[in-house]
Amino acid sequence: MSEDLEAKPRKSTSVMQRFIIYAAVLLIVFLLGLVPMWVRARAATKSLAEAEHKLALSRTQNDLASAVIDARRGDYEPARQALSRFFSSLSAETGSNSNYTDAQRQSLQPLIAGRDELITLLARNDPSSADRLSDLFVAYRKIVNG
Repeated sequence: MSEDLEAKPRKSTSVMQRFIIYAAVLLIVFLLGLVPMWVRARAATKSLAEAEHKLALSRTQNDLASAVIDARRGDYEPARQALSRFFSSLSAETGSNSNYTDAQRQSLQPLIAGRDELITLLARNDPSSADRLSDLFVAYRKIVNG
């Protein structure tokens, strides 16, 4: 009988050791699958953020380009609306969470200062607004593209 009592603890210890080994192997296999997927997800997130940054800048520049083209064609109301969208997005982007660098934000402040005057010119259907918008577009591109 004493032999039976000694055999049971060994058997349960052996089962427990196997369970721990299987759990460890399972954990290692899980981590081997998880780590590469986590690295890919981080890279995709970074790539997405960069694409969103470029898209925001492109949309802002597109609004300004639309205003220039509309003003050249004599369509002052659509030009005014596009210019208003440009300045709204530019003002929103010059905050703390910005797509622009600090130097760009400093350079963009004088452009934002001329907002009311340009919108007023467009509201009055003033043909000189097209030239002013062209100058604004060139200045904006120089600031953003370096």
